[in-house]
Amino acid sequence: MRTKITEMFGIEHPIIQGGMHMVGYAELAAAVSNAGGLGIITGLSQPSAAALADEIARCRTMTDKPFGVNLTFLPIVNAPDYAGMVKAIIDGGVKAVETAGNNPQAVLPALHEAGVKVIHKCTAVRHALKAQRIGCDAVSVDGFECGGHPGEDDIPNFILLPRAADELEIPFVSSGGMADGRSLVASLALGAEGMNMGTRFLATKEAPVHQNVKDAIVAASELDTRLVMRPLRNTERVLTNPAVERLLVKERELGSAIKFEDIAPEVAGVYGRIMKDGDMDAGAWSCGMVAGLIDDIPTCAELIDRIMAEAHAIINERLVGLG
Repeated sequence: MRTKITEMFGIEHPIIQGGMHMVGYAELAAAVSNAGGLGIITGLSQPSAAALADEIARCRTMTDKPFGVNLTFLPIVNAPDYAGMVKAIIDGGVKAVETAGNNPQAVLPALHEAGVKVIHKCTAVRHALKAQRIGCDAVSVDGFECGGHPGEDDIPNFILLPRAADELEIPFVSSGGMADGRSLVASLALGAEGMNMGTRFLATKEAPVHQNVKDAIVAASELDTRLVMRPLRNTERVLTNPAVERLLVKERELGSAIKFEDIAPEVAGVYGRIMKDGDMDAGAWSCGMVAGLIDDIPTCAELIDRIMAEAHAIINERLVGLG
């Protein structure tokens, strides 16, 4: 299947693996790329720019296909070594970068000079238009269904994607709620040039996380996520567990007086205990409503092959038959 996104990134299928904290390592990125999609290494899961350079080199030993790196720009005082990470990306020959969080404008000149294509993740059309204005090559339009940070507008993809199609000139992919061939065909119908998947790739054989995490996603339904940190305007969609429910009680009780310190035990520094150790009650971790559509743990190749076969069948059989 050829779209503007497959042509831009030199990939076989219009499927991108989104950057995920303590998940987007070389094993997963290489597996997705080898299966014809665009695998993504998560830059900030590495402790330093040198470690990111090593991870890029390690990924090169696992695949000869294109892969990318996610750089999330965080609003924190002690910022990561973004300049060093950009240098590691360029020196490593990576030609695709997924940016997220704050405005990536400062890094665009260096990346573009090196021939790197930049796709910026956006939760609103106005943000996507800003990404287009500053020179991003594509955007990932992230609907309210998504795991992680859905923004504060609460617009689901059935509205957000066609709105993006109406406004944007650069290509975009759908993100949030994407799981199968139906997701891909629907995304294409609504104007996207492909789709980005996070939670679905978390529940794959190659995802380098504890089996408990994968099993929790398979066991979950679409009713099992919660929105936390809304009073702080830093909303995150997470899978429910006792720690998340405690957090929500604090939010209700403290109301507008709540501070990050009040909920820090449930959200700060918990990812290692969850993703690596499998302590599923350690705290809040990002998971999309799409968990309700996930009932197995395939390899990345099995998953992508299945998605593409289903998408082609829908297009060539069901939709043609309706014409």
